[in-house]
Amino acid sequence: MSTRPLDHIGVVVASIAASRPLFERMSGSPGSPVEELPHQGANVAFFGQLELIEPRDADSGVSRFLEKRGPGLHHVAWRVPDLAAELRRLEAEGFELIDREPRPGAGGHRVAFLHPRSTGGILVELVEDAS
Repeated sequence: MSTRPLDHIGVVVASIAASRPLFERMSGSPGSPVEELPHQGANVAFFGQLELIEPRDADSGVSRFLEKRGPGLHHVAWRVPDLAAELRRLEAEGFELIDREPRPGAGGHRVAFLHPRSTGGILVELVEDAS
């Protein structure tokens, strides 16, 4: 089994604009511009390997997460070289896939999620390494 590098950790916040000053002070970085992901019902901004996620609308999964759990850890993401192959491998090993096929993610990457029921209660995102 090969080691998969950590891509990022996702944290849900009510507002990226309101949270930006805190995360800029903590990270020592101004962070990325906000990227809109309408197909995921979220906006995101990166501070190094930390992704801030805010809901775009009340019907999104991110909005439901924020309402139910409040701000905080949303997911852990690992980089993989071949996302489609990795999804087939993980499903064969018994992991529950949220996404059976890759979907568009932040930064133009292809991504897919694994259900927390099969990953120890943590939402896992797989990010295809574009390099």
